[in-house]
Amino acid sequence: MKSTTKRITAYISGVVQGVGFRYFTRKVARETGVRGYVMNLPDGRVLIVAEGGEEQLEKFIST
Repeated sequence: MKSTTKRITAYISGVVQGVGFRYFTRKVARETGVRGYVMNLPDGRVLIVAEGGEEQLEKFIST
């Protein structure tokens, strides 16, 4: 079975800076085998770029 890597980009808004959101996201990424990065943006949002297999990304998003 051939695995295809997919990428998602998400901008998260609300109360997401200063509450451990990036650390939680990194933990979930490690648990699901997803690679990428998460960073605070100057406008208060958080940017998530994640790559992995379709099942991995589904688990990552649903957590």
